[in-house]
Amino acid sequence: MRRQKRDMSSRAYDRGYHAGVSGRSLDDCPHSDMEHRQNWVAGWREGRSDQWDGLTGISGVHKLRAL
Repeated sequence: MRRQKRDMSSRAYDRGYHAGVSGRSLDDCPHSDMEHRQNWVAGWREGRSDQWDGLTGISGVHKLRAL
């Protein structure tokens, strides 16, 4: 748990992925630091792609990691 909290890049990606899968807007990115913002956007893009491919709900559980 402590390791995950320290790794903000991975956390930003995971949170962006969850935002993308849930259909939130790209403008909802909470990061102002460029590195974390890029990771969040990369996760958001993959999440949106998975949502469009139908990997939501039970069919997409294998792609999710615990926050």
